[in-house]
Amino acid sequence: MRLRTTNAGPIANRRYSRLQICVTAIPAAGGHPRRSHLHAMPDLRQIGYTAEVNVAAVDVMPIRVAIVDDDEGIRASLVNMLGRSADCRPVCNYADAESALADLPSHKPDVVLMDINLPHIDGIECVRRLKEQLPSTQFVMLTVYGDSDRLFRSLMAGASGYLLKRAPSTGLLAAIREVRAGGSPMTPQIARRVVQHFRRVPEVAPELEKLTPREKEILAQLAQGFLYKEIGDNLGISMDTVRTYIRKIYDKLQVHSRTAAMIKYLHQQA
Repeated sequence: MRLRTTNAGPIANRRYSRLQICVTAIPAAGGHPRRSHLHAMPDLRQIGYTAEVNVAAVDVMPIRVAIVDDDEGIRASLVNMLGRSADCRPVCNYADAESALADLPSHKPDVVLMDINLPHIDGIECVRRLKEQLPSTQFVMLTVYGDSDRLFRSLMAGASGYLLKRAPSTGLLAAIREVRAGGSPMTPQIARRVVQHFRRVPEVAPELEKLTPREKEILAQLAQGFLYKEIGDNLGISMDTVRTYIRKIYDKLQVHSRTAAMIKYLHQQA
C-alpha cells in the first residue's frame, strides 16, 4: 500500500482541516481497478485487494473575526452571518471598547469589525490602542457616519477599511476576505472621498526619506492597489517577506495601516 499526496479539490465544510482519501483498489489477480472517495479506510486485504491511496490534507484556516459594537442586535446579526460563512468564524464580540481592550488581544483575531460610535472610549481610539498590541490584525470600521473627519481619523488610527452599516452581508464578507488578503475595502462613496483628499495640497512627509529603495518599491505597489501576494509575485519574494517589509515601512512612517501609509505616499507624489 502506497501513500502519496494529491490535490483533493474543494470540500463541503471549509471551516476546518480534514483528510480526503481517494482509494484506487487494484485486484490481486485480474479485474478492473475501482476508485472511490472515502473518509474511513477499509481493510482491503480482507477482500483480496492492494490499494494505492492518495491522501490530501486540506488545510483551510478560517478567518477569525472579532466584533465590537454596542448594538446587541447588530452583534447578533454579525455573529449569525459569520457563523453561516464558509471561511469566516466569529471568535469574540464586545459591547464597548473597555471590554474589547481588556479581552480581545488574547483571542488574536485576523480581522476586527469595529463600530465607531461606542460609549465612553470611541471606536477610533479603541482601534489605535488595539493596533499597538495587534499589529498584524486588520480593522474594518462599521458606521452609519460617512463624514470625512471620522473617515481619516479612523484610517490614521490603524483601520484598513471603512464601510457603512447598511452594506449588504455579501459585501461585508467580501470586505473581510479582502482586508485579510491585504486590501483596503471601502464603499465607492468613501473611496471617492479618499481620492478627493489626495488631491488637496500635499503635506510634507519627511519619513519617506528613511525608506530603503526596496521599501519604496513595495510602498508604491501598495499605493497601486496590489495585494500582498501580488506584490510578492511581482517582486519575486515570498508573502512573509512582503509582510516583514510592510511592518518596517509602518514603523518608519509612524502609521498603523496600509491606507495611512498610502496617504503619506500619495501626498508626497502629488
